[in-house]
Amino acid sequence: MSELNRPITEVAAGILLDAEGRYLLGQRPDAKPYAGYWEVPGGKIEKGETVFEALKRELQEELGIDIQSNEELTVLEHDYPYAYVRLHVSIIRSWIGTPRGCENQALSWELLASEKPSVEPLLPAAWPMLAKLREFLT
Repeated sequence: MSELNRPITEVAAGILLDAEGRYLLGQRPDAKPYAGYWEVPGGKIEKGETVFEALKRELQEELGIDIQSNEELTVLEHDYPYAYVRLHVSIIRSWIGTPRGCENQALSWELLASEKPSVEPLLPAAWPMLAKLREFLT
């Protein structure tokens, strides 16, 4: 339980980094909370799954790619009105396939060198993830 006595939803988030120093954001579909907001791809960790297994499954479902490995970056917690989430954030540098919006979501490759993404609004928990990524890579 979180400090607010709410159940904690365990989530795996994967920051795809390409050879050009870009990371991928996806736009949340209409049927989900925070529809239209941009986020790092990923999803709930199912019972018995490791972070890597959840990322592999979620990124196959969302983006149609097969990830090869992950580097654990950080674990963050965020209290949303609809859920208290613990985000297990990983960097993904290697995958098979070309990311596409399998759930009809828009995708945007963003330059790591830019201070802010070119798309908005960003899901609140995405900001600390991106700050941690920049800190890790510098």
